[in-house]
Amino acid sequence: MGNRPTVKIFIDTWGWLALRDRREDRHEEIKDRCLDLRGRGYSFYSSDYVLDETFTLLFRRLRFEEARRSLDVMDMAIEEGYLRLERITAERFEKAKSLRMRFQDKPRISFTDFTSMVVMVELGITDILTEDEHFTQVSMGFQKVP
Repeated sequence: MGNRPTVKIFIDTWGWLALRDRREDRHEEIKDRCLDLRGRGYSFYSSDYVLDETFTLLFRRLRFEEARRSLDVMDMAIEEGYLRLERITAERFEKAKSLRMRFQDKPRISFTDFTSMVVMVELGITDILTEDEHFTQVSMGFQKVP
């Protein structure tokens, strides 16, 4: 067995919600898909801005203990190295502002999504776990998974 190239996938807020909220329509499918990808050596990435949105929504949707358990699972994934948490630095923030200005015809794209796009371009990530069409509308080579 030789070295396999690392395949990277970015997890958007929707992906986290689908993974952690059993009431999401595609929860089981997404959970199984992520376990499969992890087993095949995929590296998962997300950002502090995405987790900000995710934490807000998890605590809004789930019982406190269930939401807290979700945070523990994410922390463990980061500690064990199969989730890489990218920080939105001042430089990344400025690049996201530039994207916001560039895509003036797409006012519905969130600023968090623009920060995700900056990270993805910087790290050479094209796959994103999301249902958000915005990532495919910007012609930057992103593709939704699954």
